[in-house]
Amino acid sequence: MDAALAPALRGWLDAGVAHAALELAARHPDAPLPDSLSFARSLARVFLGAAALDAATAPSEAFLQLAAACPPMRGAECCTREALISHWEELARALAQALSASGQRLEAWLDERRAAWHAAGRVCFHLAENRRDAERPFAFLATYVEGDVATDKAKHKPLSAALAQYAGANATRDLLALLGPVQRAAEASPLARTLLDTRAIFQPQRWTAGEAHAFLRDVPAFEAAGVVVRVPDWWKARAPSRVTVQVTLGATSPGALGAEGLLSFDAALALDGEPLTAAEWKALASDSSGLVSLRGRWVELDRARLEAALAQWRTAQASARDGVPFHEAMRLLAGVSTVARDDDEAEDGREWTRVAPGAWLAKTLETLRSPGAVASSLPRTLTAELRPYQADGVRWLVLLNELGLGACLADDMGLGKTIQVLALMLVLKERSRPRAPHLLVVPATLLGNWQSEAARFAPTLRFAVAHPSAAGALEAGAALRDGADVVLTTYAMLQRLKWLADERWDTVILDEAQAIKNAGTRQSRSARTLDARVRLALTGTPVENRAGDLWSLFDFLQPKLLGTAKDFQALAKRAAERPEGWAPVRSLVAPYLLRRLKTDRSVIADLPEKTAMLAECGLSREQVALYLRAVDDLRARLAKTPKTDGVERRGAVLASLVRLKQICNHPSQWLGDNGWEPERSAKLQRVAELVEPIRERQEKVLVFTQFREAVEPLAAFLAREFGHDGLVLHGGTSVAKRRELVETFQSDDAVPFFVLSLKAGGTGLNLTAASHVVHFDRWWNPAVEDQATDRAFRIGQRRNVFVHALTCRGTVEERVDAMIAGKRKLAGELLGGGGEIPLTELDDDALLALVQLDARRAAAE
Repeated sequence: MDAALAPALRGWLDAGVAHAALELAARHPDAPLPDSLSFARSLARVFLGAAALDAATAPSEAFLQLAAACPPMRGAECCTREALISHWEELARALAQALSASGQRLEAWLDERRAAWHAAGRVCFHLAENRRDAERPFAFLATYVEGDVATDKAKHKPLSAALAQYAGANATRDLLALLGPVQRAAEASPLARTLLDTRAIFQPQRWTAGEAHAFLRDVPAFEAAGVVVRVPDWWKARAPSRVTVQVTLGATSPGALGAEGLLSFDAALALDGEPLTAAEWKALASDSSGLVSLRGRWVELDRARLEAALAQWRTAQASARDGVPFHEAMRLLAGVSTVARDDDEAEDGREWTRVAPGAWLAKTLETLRSPGAVASSLPRTLTAELRPYQADGVRWLVLLNELGLGACLADDMGLGKTIQVLALMLVLKERSRPRAPHLLVVPATLLGNWQSEAARFAPTLRFAVAHPSAAGALEAGAALRDGADVVLTTYAMLQRLKWLADERWDTVILDEAQAIKNAGTRQSRSARTLDARVRLALTGTPVENRAGDLWSLFDFLQPKLLGTAKDFQALAKRAAERPEGWAPVRSLVAPYLLRRLKTDRSVIADLPEKTAMLAECGLSREQVALYLRAVDDLRARLAKTPKTDGVERRGAVLASLVRLKQICNHPSQWLGDNGWEPERSAKLQRVAELVEPIRERQEKVLVFTQFREAVEPLAAFLAREFGHDGLVLHGGTSVAKRRELVETFQSDDAVPFFVLSLKAGGTGLNLTAASHVVHFDRWWNPAVEDQATDRAFRIGQRRNVFVHALTCRGTVEERVDAMIAGKRKLAGELLGGGGEIPLTELDDDALLALVQLDARRAAAE
């Protein structure tokens, strides 16, 4: 980089490069952008020759706030401060490379992108303390930059000098350009308007503390207008030092633990967490608002607001004489409490209130948020060695259980949630803790898996099975649970066996807890009626599609924590409107939710890679003809269906989409002629190409299809390709048979493939013997496909996993695949609609454009 660039940069930064930097960064909309000045300073490090930006250079605190504001969604766990810093560094390097490649000086390069950028920011407002003047302890001066920034001779001059420099008709335009930012500031700030109208802006000013406070409150408006502002270091616009009402919760341990345990509650005036003395508050009696000198520094004070807020909290304290419930204390800490009304007065009170945990609660929350710091013994009777992160998870679960609080173990699929829960139950048994058995609720497909894992890792746990697949399992509850440590049942049995809801359980555990993501279903309602000391949820996708998934999950785990469904809707609305976004909600649920990713090398370093590939294919002539006919039929049905009849239209659209997917698979699937000849389906021929190298390397493959009727034909086709029979699993496969099939696939090297229907085999199963996964047809929900893929990509897998998603070119499959990819990329906003892409809600034109056949692409080899 040209050595002359360094002094130029320093001058241009003073002149307002921050605004130019933002203009440049707008060309990179995916990059996180904190405040403009920090961005400019980071750019300077790169341009001045730094090899790379370190974490200290990037605005780490701003990135922490951005990460916290991310909404609850699939993939939100990847939005971390570290990830944002990494993107920041990439952006800064890209900008440096672009400048170097242009061969231009910085100022010329910036001018090309926004010709008037240099006019913005040349005016600077300065505010400084004047300790020698007790009555007017602040001084204000407006300056402008004048000189040759390229030779580092730029200087700040009083703005009054500009009147002389730009005197004369020919210079009027330059003067107006210079004062442009000031004029824009005057439109947003009455103070700036007064300074401009009275021409006081051209002279130094002596200000009182009240006048300085009015200036400081308008700093954001000045900066937005393009004025550079320099103020004392003690003023932070987003978090000024101020006297607040300090609400302290949980100073001592509650008498009883659990969600309803009552925590101490105290409200008092404080400065930065330190209580104000009566003498200090009395000394401030003459100061109604503005800046006041307290404890040797200037702080913000609004006496009227403070007194109103203090009265409000004292009233709340009086009504909660014995303390506040744990869940309400957590809501207060997160800033989503229902103690205060949600109106302008309450919002005003929150601005002047600081809620903080007391000694006991602070220590407890720190432990909950740092599983590795939990001190707890591991079970002696577990017949396995836990990985470090699993040991941390067990200790975390034990701590939550001891506190009587619900918990969500949300580890990525394949990280061993099952063994961690078995270890938890062993710890409780070794401590003779449970006075009642645990209830474990799982999908029917996982009954055998849990029994097998328990027999292998926790043989001392006594299991009783409440399911028709087990002999005598449906007898009276007392007879079944007598002597059992754990009663194992399914979600369907919750609705059939009334005694499950009548019993008092120690811990109720829901596996694959996304099963209750829809709060209104009978399945979810049945789960919420279960009576237990503690509730535990296991899921790899705590938020599968919507923020409402999180509410439904926590309405089971910790009722009242997220309020009612209506309360949560109000939270979601505020999150969309406020700068902090979803940070309060994430803070609220964080102590109860433990999430680790298997792609995080700090969690697990020995898991192989997963490579996802799109396997494209065309259509045979027969498929093309059938596809065109199906599109024509859809067009005709849409023309006949009244637009007001939403149910009938959605039914017609869904039926047509299913028909198109079947045609893309094989003509026989739609025609029902039982042919399934390979030459009639380009997709089947593509499968043959995929399995050839798999066969040659003697590896194993999982093949998923959403259609049960396709399972057997696919298995027959693959048997011919491999020269050996494989296995099949679908909704009609009995529970006992499923367990046998999994064991066979895992242990028998001669079995080359396993064909599974996506609903029956997409969750819970451990199929690490396979190193290839083929999605024969696309389930238009990325979460469901990912869960199926992770039957192979999980702990125990020692080979790289290759995922092949079959997609027919030029068809609805190809277009929806692009939509699926877009869903997976969403990182800054909630996924809209349901889990599946809402194709039935598209209007007629958009829908027909989606399904229209591109015959050229479909027929291409």
